[in-house]
Amino acid sequence: MKTNQREVGGVVILELRGQLTMGEGDIELRDAIAKLVEAGKKNILIDLGRVTYLDSAGLGELIRCYTTVSNRQGKLKLLNLTKKTKDLLTITKLITVFDSYEDEKEAIASFQEP
Repeated sequence: MKTNQREVGGVVILELRGQLTMGEGDIELRDAIAKLVEAGKKNILIDLGRVTYLDSAGLGELIRCYTTVSNRQGKLKLLNLTKKTKDLLTITKLITVFDSYEDEKEAIASFQEP
């Protein structure tokens, strides 16, 4: 898995590309989130639009990242869920845990809401 990050309006957008699976993407995601949190970044948007496959380890890592950011009084939200990812989050009932958006501008604006 490859990651790319950029910042827009105080929100770090972490773009993921490839498979978010055990041994392939979960460690990269964990490390990227840890670096952002250590740097004091509190508003993180994970773009999953180019994730081709997500397994239980990848799902677990998303939950771990959400918890890590929340414990530092931050917010982690998801962007561009593929149909497979959305279905997986719905089946596991995790869709109710994560705020998810289809539009980047709307997602960024949501971090400014009280």
